[in-house]
Amino acid sequence: MTYELYYWPGLQGRGEFVRLVLEDAGEEYVDVGREAGGMKKLLRGLEHGLDGVLPFAPPYLRAGKLVLAQTANITRYLGEKHGLAPKAENGRVAASMIAMTIADLVAEVHDTHHPLTVDKAYETQKAAAKKRADTFRKERIPKFTGWLEHTLEQNGRTLTGSSISYADLAAFQIVCGLEYAFPNTMKKQAKKLPKLLALRDHIAARPNIAKYLASPRRLPFNESGIFRRYPELDP
Repeated sequence: MTYELYYWPGLQGRGEFVRLVLEDAGEEYVDVGREAGGMKKLLRGLEHGLDGVLPFAPPYLRAGKLVLAQTANITRYLGEKHGLAPKAENGRVAASMIAMTIADLVAEVHDTHHPLTVDKAYETQKAAAKKRADTFRKERIPKFTGWLEHTLEQNGRTLTGSSISYADLAAFQIVCGLEYAFPNTMKKQAKKLPKLLALRDHIAARPNIAKYLASPRRLPFNESGIFRRYPELDP
């Protein structure tokens, strides 16, 4: 089966969490939004639904006759289907919890540069963004990354279970994103996060992920996505 991933072209965004699972699992997929005419298909799915399912927003995924939306929901489905999730029920539930917590962090990252509204450009809300980013750097980054570090201290090399899961792939992406958007803050946090950064490196070295990171399919972070590097937000 070839999966169909529907997400905005030109950026990693939330779609990247799905791509990482598909890439690590070695599954074939079509990145619909990046193809000719793909945006029309994506928008049509949002307006009229796809196979009876009306997604609220991208990413959404067609898996045969099944259509799924919401990032953590999609990655859980793929992880459990393709050997990237714990087999025991408590591990599966823990992986889902971690993925959803990371999704909360992703939303907070986005709000650092769009704290007032998503409908207006960053440049129109710079003052509010500086205040939001200041709190995010000092309080929220340490809280979230510290929790992930502590989870690794309790479980071992992975966040849950005994092998790499979609939750670990999500942690890899969030660390990479934070290092791009808030390099100064993450450099200061590094000594407190040895296990989390080791997990990042371990994921990056996995054969399928290493190939993906070196390929043109892995778009660079940019100022159109969720993780944006604005120097004034990370002094």
